[in-house]
Amino acid sequence: MDGVLRSDAKVMESPTPSWGIRIYDVLLRFLGLAFTFVAAVLVGVTRETKIVSITISQGLPVLHLPFTARWQYMSALVFFLVTNSVACAYAAGSLVYSAAARSFKHNAALVLSILDLIMMALLYSANGAAAAIGLVGLDGNSHVQWRKVCDVFDGYCHHLAAALVLSLVGSFAFLCLVLLSVLGLHKKSK
Repeated sequence: MDGVLRSDAKVMESPTPSWGIRIYDVLLRFLGLAFTFVAAVLVGVTRETKIVSITISQGLPVLHLPFTARWQYMSALVFFLVTNSVACAYAAGSLVYSAAARSFKHNAALVLSILDLIMMALLYSANGAAAAIGLVGLDGNSHVQWRKVCDVFDGYCHHLAAALVLSLVGSFAFLCLVLLSVLGLHKKSK
């Protein structure tokens, strides 16, 4: 063998994700945290009171009654606010773990991936519920005699629409996290 040592040992790749994937992971978690936080705060503080004129009969005087629109009055918006708050808290915790961990253990990465998938599903579900009730508020529903409310509470509806868009961007960040996890699993399987 002329003094040359040969080894048949295979070099195993480390289970840690590549540096680029870790940067994207931290960035996406931060974006998910920021967008779900702003969406939750925007819905939580949105409130509008208007004086509405109501005519009961031709011979009676017009009544001027104050009405207030708040997120607590619609269960879909309560679900939206709670889901964005939970996703924000999860994003904060997973961001700290993701940024502090030198390497992901296989089980920890799998748990994070599953939780990311759950948060994504919850967020898209809450976004769908809020969008559906928002469309009823915008257009009404003549079949069940629900009237439009966004022509009266226009500022309230604009704030809810902005919160919905922000929450959708946060949901997309969680979708990208799930896709990164799938990509990492695909690379490990090769």
